[in-house]
Amino acid sequence: MRFPRSWMIAITVVSIAILSLWLINSIYALYVQVSWTTPWLATPILIAILLLMAIAIAAIIYYGGIFQGWWGKSSTKSQKLPEVPVERSAAASVNLQAINLQLQQIQDEVTRQALIDKSREIAENFARGQIRVVVFGTGSAGKTSLINAIIGRIVGEVGAAMGTTTRGETYTLELKGLDRQILLTDTPGILEAGSAGTQREAIARELATAADLLLFVVDNDLRSSEYIPLMELAEIGKRSLLIFNKTDLYPPIDRSKIVKQLQSRVQSKIEAQDVIEIAANPQPVRLESGEMFTPDPDILPLLRRLAAVLRAEGEDLIADNILLQSQRLGAEARELIDAQRLCQSERIVNRFQWISAGVVTVTPLPVVDFLATAAINTQMIIEIGKIYGCDLNKDTAQELALSLGKTLTSLGIVKGTIQLLSTALTVNVATYALGKGIQGITTAYLTRIAGRSFIEYFRQNQTWGDGGMTEVVQQQFQLSRKDEFLKLFVQQAIEKISS
Repeated sequence: MRFPRSWMIAITVVSIAILSLWLINSIYALYVQVSWTTPWLATPILIAILLLMAIAIAAIIYYGGIFQGWWGKSSTKSQKLPEVPVERSAAASVNLQAINLQLQQIQDEVTRQALIDKSREIAENFARGQIRVVVFGTGSAGKTSLINAIIGRIVGEVGAAMGTTTRGETYTLELKGLDRQILLTDTPGILEAGSAGTQREAIARELATAADLLLFVVDNDLRSSEYIPLMELAEIGKRSLLIFNKTDLYPPIDRSKIVKQLQSRVQSKIEAQDVIEIAANPQPVRLESGEMFTPDPDILPLLRRLAAVLRAEGEDLIADNILLQSQRLGAEARELIDAQRLCQSERIVNRFQWISAGVVTVTPLPVVDFLATAAINTQMIIEIGKIYGCDLNKDTAQELALSLGKTLTSLGIVKGTIQLLSTALTVNVATYALGKGIQGITTAYLTRIAGRSFIEYFRQNQTWGDGGMTEVVQQQFQLSRKDEFLKLFVQQAIEKISS
């Protein structure tokens, strides 16, 4: 028969209490006995006993897990379920599936097809599993010389060139100890003058962004115009090796100084061992005999580091880059969908602002009462919500409409709008014939502020943000007060009310 847990606890507590009393009594008796015979020794003995007791109690608490069975728990420590590792390649695959669903929401056929093609390209690159190494830098840094030097060292392992001169030359390489094929791409130079140079730089940046590994080539200390793109690529997670080329042009002391400067400048993003000095195309030197001699390219440090990185990190580099590309594509799709929804919502707001203006013009009120158009605003909120995938019922939408109407009044925006439009309308001769229609124009203006506020509410997943409804409404009011908008709005209002 198994005792109830409460009984076991009670028995244990009583036992501990009895043992504690016995222990205290024993210590006291020992203290009295020692104090009679050797008074100076009594206090140190008492302190030593108390310290030993404290250590014993701490040990019992620390290792108490082995006695958990006495308390009706399992004697073995509860084991946490192992965390399922989130594979970056699997995450990228899931991302691409989600993106393909997103792309179906884009209405513009040309844009949608272009993004679908991008998604397919990412998926194909993922399936092929090639490692894309891109050489990036200014035209004078010696990128092409570096490519030629690498190809020259890996004789017989260079495949046919792919690509075009306008988008950079790409070569296929194979590296011992690495099963995956390597694509080595030479990009157009950056920082070139003219519109053609700007276009080539855009192509180079696009290729660099798509790289699994970046070889950023310089021929001196980093200039600001080189540092900025290197850091921008590092910020998005691009793995880079910084290659200091043309080292044969510098004395050893200057070369060492430049390397240290490079390491210092990029230390937040690139490790010191990934700053590599080479001479891809050494200049001819004159021998003592007077003959000219051209040294072999000195790129062995780069080849060693490149091989080490690709062997150790190749799989991760591919997975990271595929995930990055899918995330960037997803962000682009979300931006397009947001712009599309914004455009659709704007049309709804425009429609309802003139509906509310027409209603108030036909049945004018003693004063401008924005709450009187709550029914119209309720339907506007429901329609905007549907665009953002939120199906609101009438009661919820009406509650939101009334709440925003009260906020407009409490913030003084209703009064401010009347004063603002009164000033704008008095300078327009056509408004003298409008009469009570001015009330309708004011209501339309307030409806627009409300509609724009609710667009922000749905864009933020049905939240008003940290500043709440008040901050959103005030922002929209300030945007609507701009002169260029106000003039256009008054002109449109007069045309609508007069017609």
